[in-house]
Amino acid sequence: MKILVLQHIKIEDPGYIKDLMIKDGVELTTIELDEGEKIPNDLSKFDAMFCMGGPMDTWMEKKHPWLVDEKKAIKEFVVNLQKPYLGFCLGCQLLGEVVGGKVVKSKPSEIGILEIDFIKSKNNDLLFSSFPDKIKSLQWHSYEVVDLEKKKDVTLIASSAVTKYQIFRYKKHAYGIQFHIEIKDTTVNEWGCVPEYKSALEKELGHDALEKFDLAAKENMANMNKYSQILYNNFKKLAQ
Repeated sequence: MKILVLQHIKIEDPGYIKDLMIKDGVELTTIELDEGEKIPNDLSKFDAMFCMGGPMDTWMEKKHPWLVDEKKAIKEFVVNLQKPYLGFCLGCQLLGEVVGGKVVKSKPSEIGILEIDFIKSKNNDLLFSSFPDKIKSLQWHSYEVVDLEKKKDVTLIASSAVTKYQIFRYKKHAYGIQFHIEIKDTTVNEWGCVPEYKSALEKELGHDALEKFDLAAKENMANMNKYSQILYNNFKKLAQ
């Protein structure tokens, strides 16, 4: 199985799911867009695409011109080729924009180990049918996808108190996940070194919030890893 991974900062990779893919012998091609690496021209050779988070936002095309090519590649892969796609945080927002939604500032930002509520549509979904009706996961975002209600190919799967489109599906093969279920024990401390992330964290949770956030993440890590395993096992069925 060949999977293309689009990254926007080196420390935001597929995390625990990457470990599972490596263990399975998946052939990973990682493109570090922020470092000038180019997306392959022939996307048809890949079985699936992962698109990860990052400190930039979807509208920052002047500052990060590679976003233009990334959106084109996602559209080609998801809409034209109709191949499996999994996008986390920024990757979720990029998918939302590509399929006709808008990305707007969240009010307020959503940062912390917070609850996500599934709706009835998850009961018939390939990836999420075996998930419980409510889970906790790491949130660290200030923007979100909106205006997908009239898109007939989009199915809402889960929401939170702040963000309606925590999980949505495009047709039967592409998913946007606004939260970070893919994290590992080291993730919070690594992301806390990114100035944009640290600023958002302290603005939301106060000065020196990183240690408490890290502890809360580790207390919920076993469940997040369990759900990542389920997500990955089910996603493989799409990609194989």
